[in-house]
Amino acid sequence: MTSSSADAPAPRPAGTGNGPAVSREEFDALFEAVRTWGRWAPADRGAWNRVTADRVRRATAAVRSGTVVPLALPWNTRPGPDNRTPALHHMTDLGDVEGPEPSARKDFIAADYHGKGITHLDALCHIAYRGRLYDGRRAGDVVDSAGARFGAVSALGPLVTRGVLLDLPAVLGIRWLEPGRAVRAEDIAVAERALDVTIGEGDAVLLRSGHVRRRAELGAWDPDTASAGFHVDAVPLLAERGIVLLGGDGDSDVRPSPVKGVHSPVHALALAAMGVPLLDNLDLEGLSAASAEARRYEFLLVVAPLNIPGGTGSPVNPVAVL
Repeated sequence: MTSSSADAPAPRPAGTGNGPAVSREEFDALFEAVRTWGRWAPADRGAWNRVTADRVRRATAAVRSGTVVPLALPWNTRPGPDNRTPALHHMTDLGDVEGPEPSARKDFIAADYHGKGITHLDALCHIAYRGRLYDGRRAGDVVDSAGARFGAVSALGPLVTRGVLLDLPAVLGIRWLEPGRAVRAEDIAVAERALDVTIGEGDAVLLRSGHVRRRAELGAWDPDTASAGFHVDAVPLLAERGIVLLGGDGDSDVRPSPVKGVHSPVHALALAAMGVPLLDNLDLEGLSAASAEARRYEFLLVVAPLNIPGGTGSPVNPVAVL
């Protein structure tokens, strides 16, 4: 996968492809409609409280072939228009330090991962809307330079549930969705029928737009300017179904945003209103191929974030098991 290309075609202008414009007043009403504040305890696990041990046991029924598909991008240390803060990786020991056997090789890694270059999980403390995190907590009261005291990634722990892949390019018979293309509620309904899968309570929903394939073939671009993703009118359907995790090969939001003054409206609805963690920057190409071969778009999904007390998220390597 190339990291950038000066000759890569720019994404097609979004025009009306990013869906109908939504006013701030309409967005605020939608936020209230999908809000689940006060519903669960512990609150900082949010919608993940839906996933009981019994639901995990039933999710294992999705495993048939035992095929394991990793979903993370490679650790990206190369700068580009979609990787403004490259991850770090360097060797700290090459085994040339004198000492008793055996010799050792060691390395150092670090990442400012809340961007477009690293596959990561967003915890509930990551996003506030109008100054409030999920469950109505004031962001300034529970998050400071030492980290978060509410909604941290350490409150989530390993995430294991049934996953559903919405493979829109496969449904539409195209190579990828162009950046700026909105996925709306009717697109979800079409995908469910075409892929013979139904989103249910406790599910993780992963959207494949073909972002990774487009980048590999045409080169990198700035996804903050244009990216395929969900329009906000898809969120009520996902909320009604009772999803617990949302992710994609972008960051779930269509851009440009259809909501004036709200750069990442799906982030605000999922994290701050619904208590649904997000998986950003997945590589879903392998899962697309495996799902097509198996003719099944459901699987067991395992996500194990790092145990970072107070962390706003974590780099992850999610795994789908078919």
